[in-house]
Amino acid sequence: MIVLLGITLAVVILVVVTWMLLTRRLREKYAALWLVIALAVLVLGIFPQLLETLTGIFGVQVPANLLFSMAIVLLLGVSLHLSWELSQAEDEIRRAAEEVAILRAQVERIERAISSGKASGVEDADGVG
Repeated sequence: MIVLLGITLAVVILVVVTWMLLTRRLREKYAALWLVIALAVLVLGIFPQLLETLTGIFGVQVPANLLFSMAIVLLLGVSLHLSWELSQAEDEIRRAAEEVAILRAQVERIERAISSGKASGVEDADGVG
């Protein structure tokens, strides 16, 4: 029963990630991680003895402990990656806000120059005062 649940979960993840990719709700760089996770769950669901073999290789006593350890390492990796992405996005937002502030100041300076030029009777480039 648990094997069937694992296979079903992997197939659901594959279908959802594929759907989100096709509808542009998930970027490719994030989808790759989810596809790898889904395929790993699918392989472990189809070949549950593989987990026992890995348990023996790594010297872990209980297969569930290895599974939880792998999940924790995966979650730490995802957390680190998302923190890095957030830092990059914050830098880009700050840079864009600074550029907008500079452009706004330039526009206001130009608007003041135009309005003070019209108020003093200076003609515009088209000859109209």
